[in-house]
Amino acid sequence: MKRTFKLILRRLIAVIKEVISLVFSSLTFLYLFLPLSLILYFSIKNIKYKNYILIFISLTFYAWGEPVWVSLLLFSSFVDYFHGLIAEKHRDNWKGKGAVISSLIVNLGLLGFFKYSGFIMDNFNMLTNLNIETHAFNLPIGISFYTFQTISYVIDVYRDKIPAQRSPFKLLLYVSMFPQLIAGPIVRYTDIAKQIDNRKITSRSFSKGINRFIIGLSKKVIIANIAGELSDKFLGGTMMEYTVAGAWFGIFMFAIQIYFDFSGYSDMAIGLGKILGFDYKENFNYPYISKSASEFWRRWHISLGSFFRDYVYIPLGGNRKHYIRNLLIVWFLTGLWHGASWNFVLWGLYFGILIFIERVFLSNLLNKLPKIFSIFYFVIIVLVGWVFFYFTNLSDALNILKIMFGLGNFDLINLETKIYIMNNLYFAIIAIVLSTPIIKNLVKSFAIYVKNSDTLNFDPSYIRTIVNAGLLLLSTALLVGQTYNPFLYFRF
Repeated sequence: MKRTFKLILRRLIAVIKEVISLVFSSLTFLYLFLPLSLILYFSIKNIKYKNYILIFISLTFYAWGEPVWVSLLLFSSFVDYFHGLIAEKHRDNWKGKGAVISSLIVNLGLLGFFKYSGFIMDNFNMLTNLNIETHAFNLPIGISFYTFQTISYVIDVYRDKIPAQRSPFKLLLYVSMFPQLIAGPIVRYTDIAKQIDNRKITSRSFSKGINRFIIGLSKKVIIANIAGELSDKFLGGTMMEYTVAGAWFGIFMFAIQIYFDFSGYSDMAIGLGKILGFDYKENFNYPYISKSASEFWRRWHISLGSFFRDYVYIPLGGNRKHYIRNLLIVWFLTGLWHGASWNFVLWGLYFGILIFIERVFLSNLLNKLPKIFSIFYFVIIVLVGWVFFYFTNLSDALNILKIMFGLGNFDLINLETKIYIMNNLYFAIIAIVLSTPIIKNLVKSFAIYVKNSDTLNFDPSYIRTIVNAGLLLLSTALLVGQTYNPFLYFRF
């Protein structure tokens, strides 16, 4: 009974947090916070005061939903400001290494305490048959992202890749910048160090930033939210209501939802960064056109994958020694990073094992076969993987997999499922097309054609402006009417 109550309480806290927190796809952010912030930001010309204004805006944004956790953000920033100074001064002796170790202990300790303490104690109680009370903490928003940023900063200073930042406020600016604060991408200090003191905002970069933001907003509101509702329709019922086709369509809709949700957020973050004069690296590169698990993870959540590669996998020895051990550690941590639950760990190890099998022999085999086999293989493995991501209960995940592969007394399809799938078939096709570079390539080709044409005499940017206005109006209309508007990566 107590366990059930705690689970309900955790879920209630998560729902309340999503409602009161300020996210990009909210009317409050779009038509109140963002306009006022930009007016304030661009009213100042001096870069020094612009930075102070941006710190104020970012902390206000973070404090909107959880003011108490601003103190934790400030603590992490200033602790690693001093760690960075020590690491730079003592690179050649034990004090420098001690600063890195201290940074890891503090940052990972805080992350572990707030994110994993309940998970650890629940498993300890289960193994020992004890009933030690655990406190359900309200997870500080974005802690998984800014923790990795401060860790990467200290390590890069120690490795002499960058000089330590002498101003604690400039480092705070890097850590707290609101575009990427609560859901990434994981921005490294090396990528924006120069832009903190010297950045230029042109009309062209400002326009590109607005365009990128609206594209991301549209991905989130128009595609991800609708796909999420359809996914819950097919996957959120009782097991007795499932059909084989419905289970596959439901997990396919979840795959659409999570991609457009997270890549949409990354697009909005990159767009906002560009508006403010910062260039963030790409975080997604059309992952669903991949033909293997290895390629998928070169295209999906690029900032996270590169973090684990540079700060965990390579230091452990990479491909040179203990390759299998290193691979399993990285993918165990990748799964655990996504959530304090065994389903996420299993999801991470699932991809780690697939990547190992591909490297050993499967990639060579697939390369010898017609491309359709690689496409079919990828679609199956990625949808099976998302099952473990969607269901936090492992028994539910295994039961859905049984249904998907026809292991049980379930109908292939029923009338209700058929009607739902047919009614949303066009939406599914559009989502598939938009998850590929087809539209991007068509737009580029059209722009080149207009530029070289002797008969067409107009600026293609006018069309882009009209399309953006239409997408913004449609997104706004949907936000007014939608009650379903979660960010899946918001909880990390």
